[in-house]
Amino acid sequence: MPLILFAFVVRVRDGLPLSASTDFEHNRELQERKQQLKTISKTLARLPERGTVKGQELSIYFQSSEDVSYMAVCHCSLPVAKAFCFLEDLRWEFTACFNNSVVSSAARPYPFLEFDRTIQKLKQQYNQIGGPTLEVTLAEVLEDLTIRPPQVINLDDLDLTNGAANGHLDQGSTPGLNQRLQPVTASGILSLVLNIVCASLNVIRGVHLIENTFQDDYEAIWNVGAFLLAFVCCVFQCHLYLFHSSLKKVKSCVLLSSIVLCNLFLLGLRNAWQLIFHISVASLSTVLIVTRKLQDRCDDCGV
Repeated sequence: MPLILFAFVVRVRDGLPLSASTDFEHNRELQERKQQLKTISKTLARLPERGTVKGQELSIYFQSSEDVSYMAVCHCSLPVAKAFCFLEDLRWEFTACFNNSVVSSAARPYPFLEFDRTIQKLKQQYNQIGGPTLEVTLAEVLEDLTIRPPQVINLDDLDLTNGAANGHLDQGSTPGLNQRLQPVTASGILSLVLNIVCASLNVIRGVHLIENTFQDDYEAIWNVGAFLLAFVCCVFQCHLYLFHSSLKKVKSCVLLSSIVLCNLFLLGLRNAWQLIFHISVASLSTVLIVTRKLQDRCDDCGV
């Protein structure tokens, strides 16, 4: 087994993955360590510049500098000094290729995947030769580690939620990342079309009533409000179905209840079939909103 199995480069302030090495190892512990790397990357801003996570056969090492952290999964037989020497070489290579402004402006995960070629060369150098070619580099790193030893990180001590301490981040705990819903189904498209029809009917009837209200009956203003409220609820149902939102079940139930109450209030202006149609469409939309789950996405993005 190679001494250095996986390398990972992330942005410290938000844990955005910048680059990583491709690997074809199917070691179970390696996969666990890779998940733990992503867990640690979310809390790098409050961790020391250097740290290690000890494992049974594989250990994690990381070193942060200038809002970028360089992380690696290494075999326990690799000396700590050589592991951090690898991270130091990785830092030099990365900073030579990408400046701070490019790193700061990165908006999507893994924008520098081409850096994998450099990572592979470094890994090959360390795995075949056993360390850096310059002994002075290793000596300098060893001296620096003696003065500032890396902190041993215990994942159980990290204040993470939803099982993240075991290397499994809940998607709901990282807003803005991986919040992609499952693909829209045929029934979903049907509900959207029907919701748009209902919304259009509500706003047309509401606008028409507004004209009559100002001319004849001011008491009909409540009917106008019911039509317009039903219109707004239909629009929000479409939004809830298309986009992820917190408290989705509560919001969808509130919208359904509002639509039902509005239509019951308009009982004199709509016949039974119209009421059944509007309430059925709202109910269908609610079921689809609640049952449409977040899509499982691989954080590796193919890496």
